[in-house]
Amino acid sequence: MESLRPELLRDLPVWFWVVVHSAPAAWCVYHALLYKRDPRAATGWIMACLFVPVLGPLAYFFFGINRIHRRARSLRRPLYAIEYEGLHPREGPRVSGDVGLAAAGALVTGAAVVPGNVVTPMHNGDEAYPAMIEAIGRARHRVLLATYIMNADGAGQAFATALTAAVERGVTVQVLLDGIGEWYSMPRIARRLARGGVLTATFLRPRLLPPSIYLNLRNHRKMLVVDDAVGFVGGMNISDGNRCEMGRPRRISDIHFRLEGPVVATIAEVFRDDWAFATGKSPPVPVTDLPRAGPGGLGCRVIPDGPSKDLDALALTIQAAIGCAARAVDIMTPYFLPGRDLIASLVSASLRGVRVRIVLPAQNNLVYVHWANRNTLAELLQWGIEVYYQPPPFCHSKLFCVDDEYSLIGSANLDARSLRLNFEIGVEVFGAELNAALRAHVDAVIAHSQRLELGELDQRPVLVRLRDSAAALVSPYL
Repeated sequence: MESLRPELLRDLPVWFWVVVHSAPAAWCVYHALLYKRDPRAATGWIMACLFVPVLGPLAYFFFGINRIHRRARSLRRPLYAIEYEGLHPREGPRVSGDVGLAAAGALVTGAAVVPGNVVTPMHNGDEAYPAMIEAIGRARHRVLLATYIMNADGAGQAFATALTAAVERGVTVQVLLDGIGEWYSMPRIARRLARGGVLTATFLRPRLLPPSIYLNLRNHRKMLVVDDAVGFVGGMNISDGNRCEMGRPRRISDIHFRLEGPVVATIAEVFRDDWAFATGKSPPVPVTDLPRAGPGGLGCRVIPDGPSKDLDALALTIQAAIGCAARAVDIMTPYFLPGRDLIASLVSASLRGVRVRIVLPAQNNLVYVHWANRNTLAELLQWGIEVYYQPPPFCHSKLFCVDDEYSLIGSANLDARSLRLNFEIGVEVFGAELNAALRAHVDAVIAHSQRLELGELDQRPVLVRLRDSAAALVSPYL
C-alpha cells in the first residue's frame, strides 16, 4: 500500500480535474435535456459541456440558464414567471369576433385590439426628439422613459434638461436605463439625471461584487409615456447620431412613432412591470384620467416580449402575420438573422405568390452580423424573395407590413437576440393609412437601393464564404 501512494499522489491532479469537469458537465446535460425547448440549442450546449473541459459547463452556467423567473418569483411579479423556457399557456380568453391577424395576436397575448388610437410616424431624431421633449414639457402627472441607449451628448442633455424641468414642476419622472446600454456613453447620463431629481433605475446592471450573470438579458425597449395618454415607441435610441448636426451628416436613420389614445395605458403597464422588476419596488399607481376610445382611429395591440412567459410572443406574431399574408410582406430591419421557423414562413409566403421584400443596410454597424446573414439570404433569394441593400447612413428602422392594413412597429430586430434574449416591445397597428405610409417609405428607400442577386452570393471567394459561414454558426448570440 505504501508503494502505491506516490502513484496515487501523481494521479491525483488528473482525477481531480476529471471530477471537477464531469460533475458540473453531468448536471448541465441534465438541465439542458429537461429545460431547453430548442433541440439545436440543447445539442450545442450538451456538446460544449461534455467536450470543453471546465469552460463548457462554466459557460452554460453563466449564459445558458434562464434565471429571470427566479428573480421575478422573489418579487412576485407574474409577468416574468417562467418554468420551461417560457412555455406557458397564454392568459386571457379568445377574443370573440377576431379573425385572421387579429385572432392570432389575441391568442398570443390574450389581449384584444384597442380601438380609437392615433399613430404618427416620425423620421429620425430631427422629428422625433422635439416632439418627445415637447410632450415631456406638457406633462402634468407623470413621465415614464425607458431606453436602451441615452448618450450624454447634445441629444441626451436636451432630454435631461426637459426631464429635470418636469421634476421642478412637481411631475413624477422615472427613467429606466439598461445596464449595458448606459455604458455606451461616458460620463453616464444617469448621474446628470439623478442630480436633477429624476428617479432613475438600471435594468440588470453588470457587477463584480456580488457577481451579476445577466449579461445576455438586456432591456432593449424604447418607450416614453406622458400621463398615460401620449406615448412614443420604436427602435430609436437617444443620441446625436440620429440627428443632423452642423458640419456633420446624420450617421443613423430611424423611424419612431407617436401614439395617442387608450393603447398608451398598456405601454405604461409594460414600463411599470419593468420598473418593479429592476427596482424590486411596487409599480407606481396608474394615472386615472385616461382618454377613452373614441370613434374611428386605429386599432392597436401591445405585444411585450422577453425571456419570461412572454417568450416567443413577437416571433409567433410575426410568423402568424406572414402566414396570413395574401399579397405583400415588407420588412425593414438593421439586423436580420432569422431562425429556421421564420425562414420557413417567408419561403412559404413566397411560394404562395406573396411578394416578400427585405430591406437591409448596405453598411452595417456590426459587420459580423452582415457576414452572418449572407448564408441565410442565399436561401431566401432562390425562392424569389427580394432583398435590397439600403445605402448609408446606417438604417436602424424596424418595420413590418403585411398586405394593406397590418403593421408591426416597435423595438425588436429579426434575430435571436431580440426574439429570444432581449426584453422588447411591439405594437400591432390595424389600419390602411399607416400601412400605406410605411409601404410608401419602403418603396422610396428601395428606389435608391441595390437589389441583391443570388449570383453575387454564389461568386463569393472561398475565404469569404468560410468567414460568413463561421459568423453564421454563432448567429444566435450576435
